[in-house]
Amino acid sequence: MARDAEATKARLLAAATAEFAAYGIAGARIDRIAAAASANKNLLYLYFGNKEQLFATVLDTHISALLDAVPFDVTDLPGYAGRLYDFALGHPDLVRLARWYSLEQPGSLESTPLAFSSTKAKLDAITAAQSSGAVDDGLPAEHLLALLLSIAMTWTEGTPEASTADADAGTVAARRHAVVVAARRLVRPVG
Repeated sequence: MARDAEATKARLLAAATAEFAAYGIAGARIDRIAAAASANKNLLYLYFGNKEQLFATVLDTHISALLDAVPFDVTDLPGYAGRLYDFALGHPDLVRLARWYSLEQPGSLESTPLAFSSTKAKLDAITAAQSSGAVDDGLPAEHLLALLLSIAMTWTEGTPEASTADADAGTVAARRHAVVVAARRLVRPVG
């Protein structure tokens, strides 16, 4: 019985990911999620509470996957930006989820416990690297991290600059290279 519950939860989370990525929190429909998961919608409420709690669970699941797949390395911030770009290309649903969340609940993504602790650790590491001279200290750590994240997401799903879905392998490689070069120039100590 427990095995069936876990399988149902997994189907609900997968269906919710697709639904939230397509429609955001406001546009998502519990009925569509339940139908896509071949589950009774009452189970969704039983397992996850409400639509907002389900979204939070979906987002935390994907943030955990990102943190596991793309470990932060303050000694290689350009490489980190390149790996973020790669991850975003392979996980467009996560990019769309984060964008929906930012649109519908501005400023609150950073306050989710997992995102907050991860961001704090990154900022502490960047500040220490700036203090030691390993990373340029011309910008506050929070600005530097925001710019690195923006650079990494420039050509990912949903950006007006370009659609990677239509790009050939050479274009994708050139864009990745540009991300890494831009990040390198941003963090390289001057002088």
